[in-house]
Amino acid sequence: MKRLIEPMRLSIPVREHVIHGDLALPLDARGAVIFAHGSGSSRHSPRNQYVAKVLQQAGFATLLVDLLTQQEEQIDQQTLEYRFNIGLLAERLVGATDWLFKDHNFSHLRLGYFGASTGAAAALIAASLRPNVVDVVVSRGGRPDLAGGALIRVVAPTLLIVGELDYEVILLNRQAAASIPAPTRIEIVPAATHLFEEPGALEQVSLLAKEWFATNLLHANAA
Repeated sequence: MKRLIEPMRLSIPVREHVIHGDLALPLDARGAVIFAHGSGSSRHSPRNQYVAKVLQQAGFATLLVDLLTQQEEQIDQQTLEYRFNIGLLAERLVGATDWLFKDHNFSHLRLGYFGASTGAAAALIAASLRPNVVDVVVSRGGRPDLAGGALIRVVAPTLLIVGELDYEVILLNRQAAASIPAPTRIEIVPAATHLFEEPGALEQVSLLAKEWFATNLLHANAA
């Protein structure tokens, strides 16, 4: 198990707004993963926190970041106004990425995104806007189709993880995968629904994500 520097809560300026994130940094980190949360979720999501802990133990720094401000989140809970504003979510993710990699502790690390639900679309758009910075994308139960025309500009190897019983989302992921020119794979988790709440499902997600990041970040970096 990797030793961690005490996790830090960050306030990240993005244009005129401030968003918040939780950063965990293994002492010998060789890669970093930024988590982009989806509709109605936050950096406190137990599912993404679980995946983050698995990645930390494998040697990755992780940043779980809320792409909406606290005020925007409160409005969204009432009106759903922001959760499908994929352009805004992607802009915030790019801003958080640029801010983080100005820090010398991270500027040398290879970077991946882990996106869930609508956060996966934001991650793919951000990856298309920072092709020389973002090396890998993983989607969990994501809506990559919402990335629209940005899909054809994604050069980061992309893993799309979907539950076997999440029928409509499987179809949307297959359609999106056909538009991504980068190496792309779809993994179907048996007997899992959209939130991967079934016994063993989230563990499978974590293993798939860890292997994809290790292959495309750590192993590529060593080579």
